[in-house]
Amino acid sequence: MSIEATLPIGPYHPALKEPEFFKLFLDGEKVVDVAIRLGYTHRGIEYLAQRKTYNEIPFLVERICGICSNVHPMCFCQAVEEAWGLQVPDRARYIRTIVGELERIHSHLLWAGVAAHIIGYDTLFMHFWRHREPVCEIFEVLTGNRQNYAMNCIGGVRRDIDPTKHKALILETLSQIRPSLVRLEKAVTEDPVVRARIENIGVLSKDQARKLCVVGPVARASGLAIDVRKDEPYAAYKEVGVDVKVLTEGDVLSRTLVRLLEALESIEIIRRALDAIPQGPIRLEPKQIVPGDGIGKVEAPRGEDIHYVRSNGTDIPERVKIRAPSYMNVPSIAPQIKGASLADASLIIAAVDPCFCCTERIAIVDVKTKRESSVDFESLARSWRRKNKHR
Repeated sequence: MSIEATLPIGPYHPALKEPEFFKLFLDGEKVVDVAIRLGYTHRGIEYLAQRKTYNEIPFLVERICGICSNVHPMCFCQAVEEAWGLQVPDRARYIRTIVGELERIHSHLLWAGVAAHIIGYDTLFMHFWRHREPVCEIFEVLTGNRQNYAMNCIGGVRRDIDPTKHKALILETLSQIRPSLVRLEKAVTEDPVVRARIENIGVLSKDQARKLCVVGPVARASGLAIDVRKDEPYAAYKEVGVDVKVLTEGDVLSRTLVRLLEALESIEIIRRALDAIPQGPIRLEPKQIVPGDGIGKVEAPRGEDIHYVRSNGTDIPERVKIRAPSYMNVPSIAPQIKGASLADASLIIAAVDPCFCCTERIAIVDVKTKRESSVDFESLARSWRRKNKHR
């Protein structure tokens, strides 16, 4: 197959929420190949984390991603708690579960709205975001913010859930939006125009998904029943349970349905957690900082999030390493987009729900020796000055 033209999408493009570069190789209207380039939004989060105290870092890492601003600090706190041998109070574990599932609902509805906008169905886009709005209002009542909730701290959570006022508000809001989510799911599955745009588009087979190690809804839409909440339960998921939603077609329609089904399951998880939440403290104060290593794993809306922390006994960690889910999912765009129509390219990219700010890392790889080394801040600054000295 010949290549007649190349078409850039990005690094700045209306179809991209964040700056990245996708170079499409075309044969007429058909995508033959794609080159993906990352690295436009590197912010040095890991470098900064290794120069701040443990109590400061949760506020830093929640800014890795605005949509997942609860996931990253919870994951970091779990890593530190494992390194220090801390046992989080039961009530705090339940609160983490409730807030995490509220975040999953708002994230999935945000993505569904963006996907509807990309296919030109702005009415459906507005409906998805209209029902996301009450969830953001719950966050504002619970934490004071619609984003960046500052809810998690090492040893538990910073704010409690009032058993009367907050519980009633959450349950009432979920009861109102649940029927609407069911109707929106039917709008996706029963509308022939919507199905024509997203069914059998961007197919990722189960074998491809396994080989590329994709995570989250991308994996579950391709038949891989993986979910950290079920496989390695954290917070209160072992007690409240999780029904993992798995489909097998692996196309954009399946990824859409998995997210909508997960939003409905999140409502049930929150209800069970609110019914079973125990009394007691919401935070355990660490008595000392001990040396050790810890790994936190959390099922973010996009998939498995991992934080690694190495403690050397001081109040500043020796090493912080973060692997966000989009790091695993973005490479799967290549097999999905090959052979697709140019008109579907933006939707296929969006269907992975990529978060590029979460993904950015910098490393040097010597292609001859295959040796890899990280880049420190001073080297990066020298490189920038050298490159820009004539500007």
